[in-house]
This record gives sequence, C-alpha cells and structure tokens, in this order.
Amino acid sequence: KFVVIPVTPFQQNCTLLWCEQTRAATLIDPGGDAERLLAAVAERGLKLVSLLLTHGHIDHVSAAAELAVQLQIPIVGPHRADEYWLNDLPQQSAMFGFPHTAAFKPDRWLAHGDQVTVGNQTLEVLHCPGHTPGHVVFFHAATSVAFVGDVLFQGSIGRTDFPGGDLDTLLASIRERLWPLGDDVIFIPGHGPSSTFGAERRSNPYVGD
Repeated sequence: KFVVIPVTPFQQNCTLLWCEQTRAATLIDPGGDAERLLAAVAERGLKLVSLLLTHGHIDHVSAAAELAVQLQIPIVGPHRADEYWLNDLPQQSAMFGFPHTAAFKPDRWLAHGDQVTVGNQTLEVLHCPGHTPGHVVFFHAATSVAFVGDVLFQGSIGRTDFPGGDLDTLLASIRERLWPLGDDVIFIPGHGPSSTFGAERRSNPYVGD
C-alpha cells in the first residue's frame, strides 16, 4: 500500500510505501518536512527500513540525510550519474530557498534492472535519464504502479533545462522504458496528480502516440 504526501511549499510528492504483511515501509523522495513524514509513518504503525531516491534534485532529497541519520536506515538510489547533484546540495538549497542541506552519498547506488525490497514487496528499478542523468523509476509489477519522480507528469514531462538534462534522452526513456510496462500502469509523479501510461499515450502533447 502507499500514500502520497505533498511536502514543503513546492508541494512535491513524497510517497510512503509499505508491505502490509511485515509493516516495513520506505519513503520515496523525502523532499522535506521530516517530522510530518515521521508522523505519517507512526500514525500507521509502520517501521521505516529505507529511503528511496529517484534523482538528486534538492526538492526530492532534502530530508533524506536527516532521516537516515536519525533512524539509522539506508539511503538507496539514485543512479551514480546523479552524484554531482548530490554533491551540489548546499548550493541547490541556497539557490531554491531550502534549509541548508549537506552533500551526501547514498548507501547504495542503483542501476537499470536492479531490485529493491520493502518487506515482502519488490520494486523493479528502471534507469530513465533525461531530466537528470541518474534518474530512476521504481515499478511495483504486482499492482502495476510506477513511481516516476520527474520523468513524466499528467499532461507534461520533466524539465530538461538543468545541467545534464536532455530532451531526446528523456523522450527515449519514456517511450522505451515506461510505455512497454503497459497502458494500465498507474504512475505517481514527483509533482501533481497521478495518471496512467495509457492516458498519457492518448493525450500527452510531449509523448502521446
């Protein structure tokens, strides 16, 4: 099961995802408001076992290091190609008005084809560069749900004007890595409402068929 928790004034989506059998949980893209996220975990009687990052932008990782230290749990992801973004977090936090965020390294870098487990649940890892070079997507095949960060949005796609972004690469990631998962896949983006791959193939002006 999962619940989407918009955090900070930027209203980016952090997802609390858990295994019902074991009550083990993870946070995908803890971008801020650490106390609020911990309250959501406690309210459901869950045990956080990891933090998963789709990419290295400040609005998706701002609370990660703080939570990892406080709870002694690992940070997993993104792909190593986003290392420079994580090294640049102090500058990013100053530029975008976030509380000071120190540079950090995840406990595990991810690559295309990797798997991440949360209790008895398995998430498949897809490397989907374009918004950032090291962006990954987490796919739960059992329920056909994808957590896509800033790769794809309802009616739009991720920005490619940041350092390391590339439009052609992003379009290829969406068409070659996401669409084959199936039209019925529900996706949770890094900002805004969820949608399905089928709906975006029909009507998204950037990647529609």
